[in-house]
Amino acid sequence: MIVDGMLHTPSAVADAERWTAHNYHPLPVVITSAEGAWLTDIDGRRYLDCLAGYSALNFGHRHPRLIAAAHDQLDRLTLTSRAFIHDQFAVFCRELAALCGKDMVLPMNTGAEAVETAIKVARKWGYEVKGVPAGQATIVVAAGNFHGRTTTIVSFSTDPDAYEGFGPYTPGFRVVPYGDLTALTEAIDDTTVAVLIEPIQGEQGVVVPPAGYLSGVRALCSQRNVLFVADEIQSGLGRTGETFACDVERVTPDLYVLGKALGGGIVPVSAVVADRDVLGVLRPGQHGSTFGGNPLACTVATEVVRLLATGEFQRRSAELGERLHGRLRELIGNGLVEVRGRGLWAGIDIDPALMTGRQACERLAERGCWPRTPTAPRSGWHRRWWSRPRKWTTPSTSWPWCCAAEHRTAPVPAAPVPVPATPVPVPATPSPGAAGPRPGAAQSSTRMEMVGASAITEAGANAAPDGRSAARPTWTPG
Repeated sequence: MIVDGMLHTPSAVADAERWTAHNYHPLPVVITSAEGAWLTDIDGRRYLDCLAGYSALNFGHRHPRLIAAAHDQLDRLTLTSRAFIHDQFAVFCRELAALCGKDMVLPMNTGAEAVETAIKVARKWGYEVKGVPAGQATIVVAAGNFHGRTTTIVSFSTDPDAYEGFGPYTPGFRVVPYGDLTALTEAIDDTTVAVLIEPIQGEQGVVVPPAGYLSGVRALCSQRNVLFVADEIQSGLGRTGETFACDVERVTPDLYVLGKALGGGIVPVSAVVADRDVLGVLRPGQHGSTFGGNPLACTVATEVVRLLATGEFQRRSAELGERLHGRLRELIGNGLVEVRGRGLWAGIDIDPALMTGRQACERLAERGCWPRTPTAPRSGWHRRWWSRPRKWTTPSTSWPWCCAAEHRTAPVPAAPVPVPATPVPVPATPSPGAAGPRPGAAQSSTRMEMVGASAITEAGANAAPDGRSAARPTWTPG
């Protein structure tokens, strides 16, 4: 709130800069409350949420059913540890397994934990079921991937910001171009235990693979006795107009990796979901998490599953997504050069002659639209790799489904007075749009996108004598 005629955002931003590690570069907006599709900052200005928590807020902020479930559980039991079984555990696992059409669920907390879990399960399945020699299991991944930021996961990232400075790297991964079934076929051999891909690459710029790619991956994995691991952390749970992005091609992976929206924007919840012949390879003591599957998380996530089981949110995402993509495509040639995506999820390429992605986000924020911002590129890096610097000019839209039609179509109000570096008195006559409801343009959150091609590479081939990876998988931009 504005107190004593002062703007308090600048001092709050400065305080955050002083006391927090700089692993993010957010816009200078400090949020204090939210409901539905709207955010309010500490100076009383409102913003249309353009990010939806990287798809963690698919149901909007503080959905009443989710909040009610959380409140009820908070009054009863929040944590036990897995030394006990609580009354919400089996309910959650049973209903999520049913939603996925699988036998078993392994609950975790964050998306990266779930990916790490899937990697461990795939390797163990490879050794115990497929018969891969000990220590030789390989997993094929796609260039441009984003599965998290643990040391193992960044070992097969192709984004220098994610991996540089964090070696030695974990061996056992092969990188192939995304969407290329021929390259994937050539990468699989007798040591391959899994193919790990995102059905749509979100962080890369909402990159949708060619038609038939997912069904081709499924057929190839079945033919070669390899697990198909679908990272649906960002693309799943209704975001694309289907329950899972894989459903678009009527494909069922061997393992679903889920997170983000599973926690309803209230608690971190993730899970690996698979059949018994896959998840059953784990035995007591081989994997675990203190908070994974805790009572509060299970209660909220169960309510999320029940919301999705109605099909209402998938239909809404599909219907509004059709309108969103139609309106965005009208802008191609008038500031936009490409539009991609599915459902209420779209990546757009802005003409680099006009502005960068960061500049677009800053201008949207001035007009009451809350976007995600990119990290600034290193000098000359994007110009050297691509004639069209898509990585730094690629916002994407990720709408909460509670957003009403008037939020998408009302005129954009004038921008507020720019916020200075230190607290200053508020003008006697507030500038237009400086407070109160501020309908904005289509919601937009910035994603990263890169373009290139690569030959098949393998981290394991570069392993040091002590078993560590001496070098990362090589990635050569095309």
